[in-house]
Amino acid sequence: MTFLKSREAMLGAAILLLLFLIASRFPAFVAPANLVRVFTDTSPLLILALGQTVVILTRCIDLSVAANLALTGMVCAMLNAAMPGLPVAAILLLAVALGAFMGALNGLLVWKLAIPSIVVTLGTMTIFRGIIFLISDGAWVNAHEMSASFTGFPRSTVLGLPVLAWFGLLVAVLVAVMIARTPLGRAFYAVGGNPHAAIYTGIDVGKTQFWAFTLSGALAGLTGYLWVARYAVAYVDIAGGFELEVVAACVIGGISIAGGAGTILGTILGALFLGIVKNALPVVDISPFWQMAISGTAIIVAVTLNVRNARAKGRIILRSAQAEGATA
Repeated sequence: MTFLKSREAMLGAAILLLLFLIASRFPAFVAPANLVRVFTDTSPLLILALGQTVVILTRCIDLSVAANLALTGMVCAMLNAAMPGLPVAAILLLAVALGAFMGALNGLLVWKLAIPSIVVTLGTMTIFRGIIFLISDGAWVNAHEMSASFTGFPRSTVLGLPVLAWFGLLVAVLVAVMIARTPLGRAFYAVGGNPHAAIYTGIDVGKTQFWAFTLSGALAGLTGYLWVARYAVAYVDIAGGFELEVVAACVIGGISIAGGAGTILGTILGALFLGIVKNALPVVDISPFWQMAISGTAIIVAVTLNVRNARAKGRIILRSAQAEGATA
């Protein structure tokens, strides 16, 4: 019964209802092949949202993930254009390492200088975008400049699913296991839930936040290669504004902006909800620009639910304390 009342259950029901409404007008949308395409299209958002989830759990936020993605993607594309024989595995390692470095830079500034994360990542977001322009001189890297292996890897199919979709599934499993089974995963919740209590238990709050940013950056770097290779183009404004969708997926999934609350399953469902909306709008002949309005509305509703739930829990705790005092 508790699960049926949870955010995850309600969001899952909303996704099923959304699919039912779309299928009532366009049955082909829920065909297995099309659902695979929708999930593949949503995988970059899912990967970034999982990294953002870890950051938000620690009472921080990373607004530089899309710029990290763009810079890493541009570096990978330019490297491939200059050295087309370089193995894809080497480019993947470079993408993850470069993304992790940028995430670690955010984490160090938050940890060592105690600068609010929103200020740090707004600054680095602008810096990363500027670096893209400097290294590319504003030029695009187009499909004809990329090797077949570079662009073909994310699109290749394994057991009926594109490699890009497999990356989304793999990252979801790994992050879920890390959160549930490792001391670092539990530290993310502890730091976000009550940083003062976390200090007393021996947890270094700043270092924990540093690792959260590093993980988020690594996943953004991975997504940078996958994005550029899939769409076969790299340019300065790639994924512009995408960080807002990433935060929306987390908040809609029940991750509390105040930190310390939420689940990986919720983030996955939040990303899927936005992915379905994004892919369904053209099908039902609605302008994709409405996606921004829908995402914004969903964020407001989600935050309102989070606040109401938090207040309800606070009243329950207060009533329990009053009852114990009266009994004594």
